[in-house]
Amino acid sequence: MDALQLVALVAASAAIAGLARRTPVPAPLLLVAVGLAAAYVPGVPDYTLDPHIVLPLILPPLLYTAAVDSSYLDLRANIRPVALLSVGYVLFATVAVGWLAYVLVPDLPLTAALVLGAVVAPPDAVAATAIARKLGLPNRITTILQGESLVNDATAITAYKVALAAAVGEGISWAGGLGEFALAAVGGIGVGLVLMVPIHWLRRGLGDSLLQNTLSLLIPFVAYAAAEEVHASGVLAVVVVGLFLGHRNWQVDFATRLQEEAVWKMVAFVLESSVFALIGLQLPFVVRGLGLYGIGEAVWYAIGVFVAVVVVRFVWVYPATFLPRLSARVRDREPEVDWRAPLVVGWAGMRGVVSLAIAFSIPVVTDGIEFPARNLVLFLTFTTVIGTLVVQGLTLPPLIRFLKLPGKDAYAETLAEAQAQSEASRAAEERLDELLADERNALPKPLADRLRTVLERRRNAVWERLGSVNEVTGETADDTYRRLSREMIDAEREVFVRLRDARRIDDEMMRTLLRRLDLEEAAAYREESAG
Repeated sequence: MDALQLVALVAASAAIAGLARRTPVPAPLLLVAVGLAAAYVPGVPDYTLDPHIVLPLILPPLLYTAAVDSSYLDLRANIRPVALLSVGYVLFATVAVGWLAYVLVPDLPLTAALVLGAVVAPPDAVAATAIARKLGLPNRITTILQGESLVNDATAITAYKVALAAAVGEGISWAGGLGEFALAAVGGIGVGLVLMVPIHWLRRGLGDSLLQNTLSLLIPFVAYAAAEEVHASGVLAVVVVGLFLGHRNWQVDFATRLQEEAVWKMVAFVLESSVFALIGLQLPFVVRGLGLYGIGEAVWYAIGVFVAVVVVRFVWVYPATFLPRLSARVRDREPEVDWRAPLVVGWAGMRGVVSLAIAFSIPVVTDGIEFPARNLVLFLTFTTVIGTLVVQGLTLPPLIRFLKLPGKDAYAETLAEAQAQSEASRAAEERLDELLADERNALPKPLADRLRTVLERRRNAVWERLGSVNEVTGETADDTYRRLSREMIDAEREVFVRLRDARRIDDEMMRTLLRRLDLEEAAAYREESAG
């Protein structure tokens, strides 16, 4: 892939993802569909998925952004269901789907079938949680799906390595496989624990937002590479570091946080868009590679494997949800759950780019031993990924609406926000009184009153969202305040530009004045988004 092809891929993917925001279709599904269609358009080059790029260069930043945005406290509170899905389910799916594929496909060795099982075992780290957030699922379901996607790649990659070693005759035992899995897991977590505190200390010590954000861009690659260097799980190392830094993000200065959020949103948008488009563009490559297998015969195998993947997830999810609840301790510690939640979790098992990247990394020959049915395994992986993304991805939103799961309680959340803001404002007001009592902090009364006015505005803003609305516009007083504030800022901005054009101020002064307005508008926008 040359530079022009890469630019074309990123530009087209971003445009399609932007278009998806104006439609009810989730961006991952539209990108895959367009990629499938574009794969056979004359003039579109071959975009072959390179596992040496996806695993060390694309997977770490996607995992890092997901980990930083996750709640460590919520994940800890739901550690049992997350572990059962991210570890237990992946290992179960590896064996169950592998055995079913071995029974279904003639002449497919059991070891190669287990490799296929490991490859298609992990649900995608992006698609399910993106859809869950868009549909406003209950927090617990979203946390479980997100927690699963953070860890299951590490389980699947380790299971794949063990199954691959058996497939090429390296004679690895079950005990040896479990030992390798334990070493990778413990090692990855250990590397993350070793790196997280020094990295956080360095971030805080740099004292320059540009340097801090440069470091932020390097963190996932450093954590992944350090763990892989000692044959541990790079995925777990990235997740541990990301969770710690996200939990401690409040200790970094505001400029770094604002820049970092914008930078990582852009990075995640570009990578996610490109990755899902790449999935669709793999179709010609995997079809050409079928060779001895006829396309009609291979399609029937693909349908069978897809059904096996879907069924096996439900076979695991329902017992894993309800059997632990036979324990009174679990019932006391965790909220009540009915049949609808595991149905959504089971149907949200879309596969993605990690499965394809692992499949593409299967070697043709290892130490003179050819991997059996490699092209068929690659085809079955591709069709499973496409099938789950299209079938489950398109039907998940209507399923959630049909089940009428209780979403977030907007009133309760706003009330909790208002109460928290009131407590914080009281503390700030007490601190302000202490400071103003010291003659070293003497301020003219208008400036002191301005500090109190800003504080009171922040305290009252959330309460006003709970109050009455304007009968004409439907706005709360807080909405009207923000709208008028933006109108005033726009008027000031036009004056600054007019003065610059008239040469009464220069460009540097105009940029300084506009930046002040931008910060005020950003503050108003963030308050509105939070509301």
